Amino acid sequence: MNGADPDRWSAVAESWSQLWGEFAAPAWDAVLTAAAVGPDARVLDVGCGAGDLLAHLARRGMSAAGIDPAPGMVAYARTRVPGADLRVGTADHLPWPDAGFDLAVSVNALQFAEDTLAALGELIRVTVPAGHVAVANWAERDRNDLTVIEDAVARAADEEPLPDGELRLPGGLEELLHDGGLTLVAAGIVELPWRAADDDTLIRGVLLGEDPATMAETAPTVIAAARPFRTPDGGYALGNAFRYAVGRTAR
Repeated sequence: MNGADPDRWSAVAESWSQLWGEFAAPAWDAVLTAAAVGPDARVLDVGCGAGDLLAHLARRGMSAAGIDPAPGMVAYARTRVPGADLRVGTADHLPWPDAGFDLAVSVNALQFAEDTLAALGELIRVTVPAGHVAVANWAERDRNDLTVIEDAVARAADEEPLPDGELRLPGGLEELLHDGGLTLVAAGIVELPWRAADDDTLIRGVLLGEDPATMAETAPTVIAAARPFRTPDGGYALGNAFRYAVGRTAR
């Protein structure tokens, strides 16, 4: 699914949360640990999606705020974290005043900004002096089993598989934070397994957002490509990875 299409994301908010919502949790925890934020921290999630990270923050006693370009995602997030300050918008123009958050984080979202460095500047602007800004996203293709299935789907549609973007490659996030004037605090890679209980869950997860006819037509390709990842119980286990980097703003 096109990661930058708000209308399509709006239509799949609940399904996304059910199928992929907790997927990035190891990356969340790595970022929160590196930023050393406590229960009273004010945290902004840029590209908050269905509110999974926001709910995680709220459970830890943090004050959560979020923004996403997909109205349906924001509406669903509001049902899950009623006390959060949630708004529809993009990373390019954050509708908050300067220095309002202890941590601003963007997970698998900043790469969709029209100008990635300018969007990072917005995260920095709304973060307090000596606060933290964090970015996390998929690691390079070779580290992700999901790539095998996505490439098979692309070839079946006579399309070329998408190449790695700069932020997915080693050093890409660190370079971005450096260019933004941040002091690098931590960077790394975390393993993110994704499991599907059966063929139906696998197909819905991989083809999320596609219409029923496309799903039916593409399902055999997905199942064939996923065969190496099938588990004895009839499910699937895919190994994947995210890169993350955390920077500190100037005092």
